[in-house]
Amino acid sequence: MIQKVNFIEVGPRDGFQNVKEFIPTEKKLKVIDMLVASGVKTMEIGSFVHPKAIPQMKDIKDVVTKTLEKHGDKDLDFFALVPNLYGAKAAAECGLKKIDTVISVSESHNKANINQTVEESLQGLAKIREALPDMDIILSMATSFTCPFEGKTPVENVLRIIREGTKLGIHKFCLADTIGQADPKMVRDLVNVVTKVFPNEYYELHIHDTRGMGVVCTLAGIEAGIPNVQAALGGLGGCPFAPGASGNVASEDLIYMFNEMGMETGISFERMLEAAKYATTIIDGNFSSHQIHIGEPCK
Repeated sequence: MIQKVNFIEVGPRDGFQNVKEFIPTEKKLKVIDMLVASGVKTMEIGSFVHPKAIPQMKDIKDVVTKTLEKHGDKDLDFFALVPNLYGAKAAAECGLKKIDTVISVSESHNKANINQTVEESLQGLAKIREALPDMDIILSMATSFTCPFEGKTPVENVLRIIREGTKLGIHKFCLADTIGQADPKMVRDLVNVVTKVFPNEYYELHIHDTRGMGVVCTLAGIEAGIPNVQAALGGLGGCPFAPGASGNVASEDLIYMFNEMGMETGISFERMLEAAKYATTIIDGNFSSHQIHIGEPCK
């Protein structure tokens, strides 16, 4: 069992972007501040997308610049999602040194999600890499486990994206359970294959909790050898191709489990729970967290 977990908070992006009512910038910043205070070292704080596509992110430049002004001198790792070269340049102009971008490993989902073929998305990634050679890039691979249109994802689809990514100079990848239909065996099997075929690359896990298996799937991935895991405060999030589904695994649920198991996270569960409870007072969203309803554990 890996004893140290590298936790990545994605709530300010993947959680917030699905909230219909606009969250005031100052309240977004307070959530980020509370997450930093809890001990979170790595955080996705938004996405550089067109506001017509995701109105919630219309203040992304303010969120990024003010976050960096307040916390930029600390040993923290902030990044944002970008859909294309335009977004990547905007992120760089705001001072970010790290971005992530998404390509679905299934053709159908990539077409439905961003109206591009996988090959076209890879060409877009090549343009980002060429234009911003010093930018730290993580390639998130949507539908790594299952696709709402094609069913279970063939392992070769995932290996192809990793293979093509490495050719472009990308060496960080995130395996994403986009619609939350993975099971622990599926996670273990995929992690075992990708880490065997491409053992020198960096990997993260991004699991959704659609069918209540998010925590155990994340643990299965850690046990299989990937200690870098993403989650969203309160379990916010979701996927437009999984109607009615809950969002990401709740950060506080994972941190509670890790800390109780004696795994090193560097994060205060109590402070993270405080941040999650605050989020419920400012957001009308699909919170799937267990901890926000339970409160402090017995000692």
